Amino acid sequence: MRVPSTDGVELELHDLGGDGPPLLIAHATGMCAGAYRPMVPILGERFHVWALDFRAHGDSTPPATGDLAWPGMAADVVAVVDAIGGGPVAGFGHSMGGASLVAAELRRPGLLARAFLFEPIIMPSEWADAAGANPMAAAARRRRASFASRDEALGRYARRPPLGVWRADALAAYVDAGFGDAADGTVALKCTPEDEARTFEGAGKTTIDDVGTVATPIVIARGGREGDVGPAGFAGSVAEALPAGELRRYPELSHFGPFEDPHLIATEAVAFLAN
Repeated sequence: MRVPSTDGVELELHDLGGDGPPLLIAHATGMCAGAYRPMVPILGERFHVWALDFRAHGDSTPPATGDLAWPGMAADVVAVVDAIGGGPVAGFGHSMGGASLVAAELRRPGLLARAFLFEPIIMPSEWADAAGANPMAAAARRRRASFASRDEALGRYARRPPLGVWRADALAAYVDAGFGDAADGTVALKCTPEDEARTFEGAGKTTIDDVGTVATPIVIARGGREGDVGPAGFAGSVAEALPAGELRRYPELSHFGPFEDPHLIATEAVAFLAN
């Protein structure tokens, strides 16, 4: 389903099926809706599952201005919730997607019924506009943009971290949905390395100081395999700042936990969201 958003963006909203009230999946930076398909059999037992491709990701278009500031991601969430009835909806968010669900709730209180967020990028205020180069953006710009085939991409990713430790079906789902077919028979990332980098660099990220008015019951889930680094390290502070927040730890997982064990995370999410 095509859904118009702000800045001339046309979003792709995927109807992934299932029975029950609506649940919206919001993906991480550089990912796409299709990468989360291994979670859908479990989520779909209790919910009608929808998933969006954020602007400049998956099958959605980039903004006309090229600006990938994060308030645009919140606008994307609001646009697709309106397209499926206006809410409230249950939310599953990963990384940027988790932060965008919260930002959308701040923009329109009552949009979310409940939410399960895996390491959302809701950061300490002093980090939001920190000077200097963004190491995640630098890494994104080094990504290989195209391969001879999806099989070649899958083989390369399977041999190296961090994607090499994903469950096989999650990696295959990402390669299938995250690449587009070129006229010469090759495949290329739908979210280009430059657009991924500019998303990491985007202004307007939600901070821990912003979330004190969000009344929605929210689980903040974090991995533990990488220690208290990045979003895992400030997940506890996010949960504490949310009036109805709860922290859950999954010590065997990394920031890519929804791809490493989609069965576990989907089961945990349903147990909370269907309450």
